[in-house]
Amino acid sequence: MRFTLNIDHVATLRNARGEEQPDPVTIAMIAEEAGVDGIVVHLREDRRHISERDVRLLREIIKTKFDLEMAANDEIIKIACDVGPELATLVPEKRQELTTEGGLNIIDNSKLYKDTISKLHDAEIEVSLFIEPEIATIDIAAEIDADFIEIHTGTFANAVSEEEQFDELDRIRAAVLHAKKLGLGVNAGHGLDYQNIKLFREIPDVDEVSIGHSIIARAINVGIVEAVKEMRRLINGQ
Repeated sequence: MRFTLNIDHVATLRNARGEEQPDPVTIAMIAEEAGVDGIVVHLREDRRHISERDVRLLREIIKTKFDLEMAANDEIIKIACDVGPELATLVPEKRQELTTEGGLNIIDNSKLYKDTISKLHDAEIEVSLFIEPEIATIDIAAEIDADFIEIHTGTFANAVSEEEQFDELDRIRAAVLHAKKLGLGVNAGHGLDYQNIKLFREIPDVDEVSIGHSIIARAINVGIVEAVKEMRRLINGQ
């Protein structure tokens, strides 16, 4: 299971006072040295954290894998095609939300996402769709030529009981199996942390997890290098 680090909230801290530090680009370089398999950022339409400057500099310095989260927005699509990340992950986006809330509705908006995927493929960028672990949604993802899905793990992460947590794990496990049968790669993310990753890592065939907030929060206590290494060990079952 590969481990990518979302560094959006490094930019959130930087932007809180309009300063230049901490620099998400510097943190990305340190995190790669510490053992992450890739860097994830979300270039939002409102630019509330990551900026276009960050995206372009990250493309120049990242040596592992660059995953650009984005809405199916013409301006952002153009930037993505120009920058050329290894992966573009299409996510829903609302102005009022604190963070991404739930997966894409690709069933009702299949043409929009099919067209977006086609544009990104023309730029030789692989595409992932951030979706709920639902069989019908996964079927549509395959039909509109996605390369990957990223399963929204928020329900699992926010479960208030062990029964609810295990029920959601079963749903995710079935979704992963179905996606693999259709030839899709499977990533996962949202709300994964140092505790629930111990259970989540037991799901077979998940290619990659994207983790951000819990690691950046941990880094305030122990530093980004140790925070990354601690998560790396947990994902590896050590």
